[in-house]
Amino acid sequence: MERTLVILKPGCLQRGLVGEVISRFEKRGLKLVAMKMVQLTDEMLDVHYAHLKEKPFFQWLKDGMMAAPVILCCWEGYSAVQVVRDMAGATRASKAVPGTIRGDYSVSAQENIVHTSDSLENAEIELKRFFVDSDYCDYPSPLNQYKYAPDEM
Repeated sequence: MERTLVILKPGCLQRGLVGEVISRFEKRGLKLVAMKMVQLTDEMLDVHYAHLKEKPFFQWLKDGMMAAPVILCCWEGYSAVQVVRDMAGATRASKAVPGTIRGDYSVSAQENIVHTSDSLENAEIELKRFFVDSDYCDYPSPLNQYKYAPDEM
């Protein structure tokens, strides 16, 4: 099973959409294995968004991510990285199709409700950035037989 990071951004929290977004992942069959609320710092965001450092919107992005706390989530499931990316929709929310999280709840490229890991490699890096081993809760899911084929578990 793969694990991936989802950050529920300040706008998600401020607009009261946390339950809606978490519910979508649960209903899809993903398993929540870690979650915490944090106030991101400038230093944390310099590392997390280092690949965007030269972009003109970099400071706006950081300011938006520090405007309120965020909720960090680790979701687990078969092909979790791609499933979560598909559920989130296009980063530029104005291009996200209806039915996706961004397509239903946002129109902005920056204020787009969620951050999701874009690859399995980045998911592993990002999860280590925000979680330690003791943050994870491993628990059996009796519904796996109804969600996955034997070779997917």
